[in-house]
Formats: sequence, C-alpha cells, structure tokens
Amino acid sequence: MKAIGYQKPQPISQPDALMDITLPEPVATGRDLLVRVHAVSVNPVDTKVRAGSAPAEGQDYKVLGWDASGIVQAVGPEVTLFQPGDRVWYAGSIARPGTNSELHLVDERIVGHAPRSLDFAQAAALPLTAITAWEMLFDRLGIAPGKQPGGKTLLIVGASGGVGSILTQLAARLTSLTVIGTASRPETQAWVRELGAHHVIDHSRPIAGELRRIGFPAVDYIVSLTQTDQHYAQIVEAIAPQGKFGLIDDPASLDATALKRKSVSLHWELMFTRSLFGTQDMQGQHRMLEEIAALVDAGLIRTTLAERFGTINAANLRRAHALIESGKARGKVVLENWD
Repeated sequence: MKAIGYQKPQPISQPDALMDITLPEPVATGRDLLVRVHAVSVNPVDTKVRAGSAPAEGQDYKVLGWDASGIVQAVGPEVTLFQPGDRVWYAGSIARPGTNSELHLVDERIVGHAPRSLDFAQAAALPLTAITAWEMLFDRLGIAPGKQPGGKTLLIVGASGGVGSILTQLAARLTSLTVIGTASRPETQAWVRELGAHHVIDHSRPIAGELRRIGFPAVDYIVSLTQTDQHYAQIVEAIAPQGKFGLIDDPASLDATALKRKSVSLHWELMFTRSLFGTQDMQGQHRMLEEIAALVDAGLIRTTLAERFGTINAANLRRAHALIESGKARGKVVLENWD
C-alpha cells in the first residue's frame, strides 16, 4: 500500500523529510478496524513528532498522521461498534503508525461514525481538535454544558487555530460562558468572530491590558493553545482568583507557583492520553465523536477546514507541514485521496 514516511528527523525543507513509500497491508485483529483512508489533516503534533522522533527500533520508516476519515474495510474479531462499509472519522493513537497510509489500523474505541453532512475532507479536519477542545472544556475545566445564566468568562489564547476554532464554537454554542478569543491579524480576528466569540482581542499586545480595554479586568477560565511561555505572565495577571487555567502546548518551563496567590488550578490536556494508556474510559472518545457528529449534522458546529492541499502525497504533505510550522495557518489543512 502507498504511505508517506521518513527515516530520520529533518527540517521540512529537505526533500526526504517526508517521502512516498510502499508498505505491507496491515491486518485487523482484536478491536481494530482496518480503514481505507480517504482524507487526512495536519496538526502541530505532526510537525513536532517529525522534527524530533526517529522510527521505532526495527522499523525502516516512521509514518505520521492522526486525523483521518475513511471507510471501514475490515474489522477484528472483537469489534462490536462498526462493520465494513461504515464511514468513520477519528484521531488515532500517538503510540501506533499514523494515518498517512492508504490502509490504517485503529482501535474502535476511539473512532466515531462520520457526520453525514460532511465530505471526507471536511470530516478529516475535525477529530483531533474537536476531542482536544471537548476534553479541555468539559473534562479538564469541568464546565457544565447548558445556557443557564452564570456570568462566567472564558479567554482562549490562539482562538483562530485548529483547536481554538472548535473550542470557540463549543463554548459559544453549548455553554453560557462569555467567550473572548485572541487573534493578531484582521483575517484571523474575523474568523474567530464568525465562529461565535463574543469579543476578540489582539495577543500581540499585552493580554491583560487588552482585556481591561474591553471591560474584563479578570476572567474565570483561560485556555492557552500556543506560545504559553510568551503569554504566561499576562495570563497570571488576567485570571480571576480561584480561576482555572488550561493549556495544550509545550512551554520550555512553567512556574506553577505563580498561580498559588490566586489559588488558580492548572489543567493539561493531551487527547492521546486515553489511547496511550488504555484507560478505562477510553471508549469515551468514541462517544464524543458520535455526539460531535450529531452537533455537526444539526448545524451547531461547522467544519474548520480552511485549505485543501490536494492529493495525499509527500510533496503536498511537506507543503502542509511548512505552513503549520510558519504559524500562519487558519483553521485546518487537509489532503484527500491518493494519486
């Protein structure tokens, strides 16, 4: 089968940073689905792993990719949730070979039936970011869904990116929070407003000052999705006493004692945790994807597909990685179908 992989970590400017390769077709066992991949999207995790991780011992290539949509080709003998022919979407496991291959094995417990109203590319843009945003909002921060008056505020730092684009929608449509997003360019600020943010501020300026300017000297919840180390001092200043702070990126260091004076709780989110450790609630991601699909089909959540980068091949994937690494991506970049 066709796939895209690499033999050693390299800058994306190198032609063999990602290469078109051929691999044996995998076989579904246990609770695995064998999925024929129709579309994939590219996330920051793809670029980080490519830049820093070599193939596993005994493997010639490392295959990246987590977001995918496609058709179930075959199922393992223990599968109960799906059957061949089902349209599916999922975000995979960081501990297994990725979705940048024509055929891919994935545990059914982290897979959902794809939204009926979306094509494969539109669906592939959503799973990883949707699960991350859902887990952050409802599992990590413990925010209750519903529109009962609460007067609470949520600041999303980096609201125009992949996770931010979904988190903004979920918070604005499913909770009573006043949602404040950050974005630094006119086009990304407009995007965040379209997604439902009540206010948009510029994170290239001091965040605490921007919040005071729009009448919010302190916010109850802050989620930082990018450049946390750069914004951390402003986050500490802006968060309300007894607030909750969540993040998903990888700051070089984080002094949690700065949060003590305000009794602020700190929450990490990594959507791969359930599959990486095989947690008892691993199948919760299946239920999340089923619920998110229903929200999409009801018109409450829209795809964050921003750019279609053509067919799934190494050249197009290198272009996508380069765009993600530039920090200028808005929404999600998707590749679809094979040459």
